[in-house]
Amino acid sequence: MVPLHSPTDFIRVIEACRANDRLAQKELYEHFYGYSMSVSFRYVSDREDAVEILNTSFVKVFKNLSSYDLDKPFKPWLRRILVNTAIDHLRVRKRIMDNGDIDMVHEPGHEETITGNLAYEEILKLIQNLSPSYRTVFNLFVIEGYKHEEIADMLQISVGTSKSNLFKAKAHLRTALEKLETK
Repeated sequence: MVPLHSPTDFIRVIEACRANDRLAQKELYEHFYGYSMSVSFRYVSDREDAVEILNTSFVKVFKNLSSYDLDKPFKPWLRRILVNTAIDHLRVRKRIMDNGDIDMVHEPGHEETITGNLAYEEILKLIQNLSPSYRTVFNLFVIEGYKHEEIADMLQISVGTSKSNLFKAKAHLRTALEKLETK
């Protein structure tokens, strides 16, 4: 496998993938495997589900590679496919629970950060322990940067439910962090 260090190497691999070259597809898959797994794990806590999301996403990548613009960065394009596939996966498995419409949700005045002395793996574990609906909204809002209106459209929930799920996710994380601090 030739590493994809230069733009020329990357373009060569993309063009070969577009021509259905299986070795090039394997090269692209292996190159972005780690990144894709980390994105997938933001939405599910089970490794098998993450691999399923990753594999389904790469099928979509190879199928739609002709629509990818070589002048733009590949990772955001891939991330969008991964996130949409994760949402579809959760929807199909019916693991997103609609907690009802809540129009008014009190948000704290100061955003609290979830950093401090915790390692990345510890933070990821706390996020993975959230319910699927809380975890999905938290990831889309905090990590991916979507607005509540966009999240509501993607998940087919109300804006109020999106805000409520984010508020509850933050509350659960705050409680979990407090428990860790007292240990």
